[in-house]
Amino acid sequence: MADDPRIVIETGLDARIAAIAEPVIQDLGCRLVRVRVSGQNGVTVQIMAERPTGLMTISDCEKISKALSPELDVHDPISGAYHLEVSTAGVDRPLVRKSDFERWAGHLARVEMAITIGGQRRFRGQLLGLRETENGLEFGLRPMEKRGRKTKVKSTEKSLATPEADVWLPLADVADANLIMTDELIDAARALLKAENPDFDTATEVGQMPELDGDTDLEIDTEPEPNTD
Repeated sequence: MADDPRIVIETGLDARIAAIAEPVIQDLGCRLVRVRVSGQNGVTVQIMAERPTGLMTISDCEKISKALSPELDVHDPISGAYHLEVSTAGVDRPLVRKSDFERWAGHLARVEMAITIGGQRRFRGQLLGLRETENGLEFGLRPMEKRGRKTKVKSTEKSLATPEADVWLPLADVADANLIMTDELIDAARALLKAENPDFDTATEVGQMPELDGDTDLEIDTEPEPNTD
């Protein structure tokens, strides 16, 4: 897992929590995707994790939650009570590693860059994978109009800039990136799930299986006691 580090990382409080969470998650055979602290339900610490290959189950989320809670209590990055939520990456997942941009080539993504390129920072298009240049790795986006068929996307995506021609952007300057939910993506996620988990018994273990057409998050809520020291 160390040879595929995250390229999209947190700052501030999120980064401090990520530094605590990442080794705990790795010890359980999983890897960290993203940390976000929000004001939802008071204060909520959202931890998104995945397995490098194979199915991330509710049981995995529970194990991470139980192992991480005492570590957060010891290091105490947040004063007072908070909710801890552990979830899978989901289908319309964040793209945080080099392998994510390669693995999901051919699917739609929305990307926010840390720098302005061509007068804009936010882009949307079909992922073209990666290429090596003298300035480092770049990822490609293709206009949706060049796809073989129309793909319906959420109305909230229509405000994002779609490139007029194929564009290649520096991977190191990605600030945020996510896949866009489409029927094709759901089909691909199902196929990948089946390919990586040939022995998974959906008849007896369906409760451990993430939903692919609805809410994809598997959340475990805990509320540690406030620090009284």
